[in-house]
Amino acid sequence: MKPLLILLLAFTVSASHAQKDSTPTLKSILLEQLRTTHNVKDWFVPANIAVAGLTAEQANWKDNSENHSIAMLTTHLIFWNKQSLDKFKGQKQDAFNGNNKETFSVVDDKSWAAAVKQLDDILTQWEVEVQNADEKKLAAWYSTIAHIGTHNAYHTRAHKYLARERERKGKREEECRRNP
Repeated sequence: MKPLLILLLAFTVSASHAQKDSTPTLKSILLEQLRTTHNVKDWFVPANIAVAGLTAEQANWKDNSENHSIAMLTTHLIFWNKQSLDKFKGQKQDAFNGNNKETFSVVDDKSWAAAVKQLDDILTQWEVEVQNADEKKLAAWYSTIAHIGTHNAYHTRAHKYLARERERKGKREEECRRNP
């Protein structure tokens, strides 16, 4: 009976400890949001997967509407994530005249490869900074960080839409060439 009681007590303490470890914190919630908009596929495709394997030509493709290209959305995300990251770190932000249109840029082969790497680097830096931040700083910044994740998810969703549209247009054009 005594060994059974000890085993039951050990199990209760262990289960209690496990429950405390699984309780979400502000830090864990923000990190999950940053990671799922960066490189962890969850409810939607993250940025790294959305841009992986695209050429500059594919990234610059635009539909016939006023939509931005994948490259333009990527440079926009780089700009705003870096601005916010620099502010979070207490560093001087890049000059900005207030014209958001200037944050959307076309790329060439060299600058596209650099943009993909820069986006990954900045999103990784965000995760490191949040991981190392104390609760007081996170409490002051939680809304901004949450909005950054939402902004990244919003534009990454547009990446996937444009990629699908580009693919559909290519298939339609191929069909027209084969069956004039």
